[in-house]
Amino acid sequence: MKGPKEFRPSPGLADLANLIRFPAALSVPGDVLAGAVAAGGTPRPRIVATMASSVALYWAGMALNDYADATVDAVERPERPIPAGRVARRTALATACGLTAAGLGLAALAGGRRALSVTLPLTGLVWAYDLGLKSTPAGPAAMAGARTLNVLAGAEPGRRATAVPAALLVGAHTYTVTALSRHEVSGAPRAVPVATLAGSTATAFAAAALPALRRGGRAARVGAAVGALGYIASYGTAQARAAREPSAANVRQAVGTGIMSLLPLQAALTAAGGGTGLAGVLAVAHPLARRLARKVSPT
Repeated sequence: MKGPKEFRPSPGLADLANLIRFPAALSVPGDVLAGAVAAGGTPRPRIVATMASSVALYWAGMALNDYADATVDAVERPERPIPAGRVARRTALATACGLTAAGLGLAALAGGRRALSVTLPLTGLVWAYDLGLKSTPAGPAAMAGARTLNVLAGAEPGRRATAVPAALLVGAHTYTVTALSRHEVSGAPRAVPVATLAGSTATAFAAAALPALRRGGRAARVGAAVGALGYIASYGTAQARAAREPSAANVRQAVGTGIMSLLPLQAALTAAGGGTGLAGVLAVAHPLARRLARKVSPT
């Protein structure tokens, strides 16, 4: 069996966009925003650098994923850039290293050592997941931990405890998506999408309930409820379809939808923290992200 092709040293921009799952990065800044609002109400300007750091690390993880899975993808996902010969494996590794360095540098610029105290373990989880944990029982927990830390990265040091509920809900959602993603190629036992649907439903209810726990006003309650409803209507519908017919195509669709459904969940969490205007921005970005995902697969 031949391994992935290595004959193209200079991939095009479209090839690199596929390698790093370019549009899926739209699901990342909302983590940081939700954490910032939960911890302090009004995000500071330096949050832009924190968002850029998180996006760079997300793209690094995607490139590293394809580097690590190149041999497996040659059989299971021959359309991906490395096995298709559009990107050399060494290029994927170099891309992952460069984006990781950029992500850490941006985090240091945004918040110095205090920011790196979150970003360094986040980076470690991303690399550990791609290079070893993905196929183990710890895989979904590792990826959930990375997303949890991504939310906490947006919180001001000293106030991160107040962002923990939002971070845990994003982590819970990520766990369901990662658990489903293990069955994108061969399909899933029906119990898997049934279980993840139960988990995401509980996540939606918890997100809608956050304003009551934080003593939020009417706008926060309405915003959180609308965001939670949008989240479960999108991701829940895809999981219900996979539960009825757990084929590889339906599971893969549920995974892609789950990635993009982070935006309405983040909108719910941001509204729950009092950032209803910012939550509206995330809600508006969701359909844009879904359209882009039809052109470049987020999985």
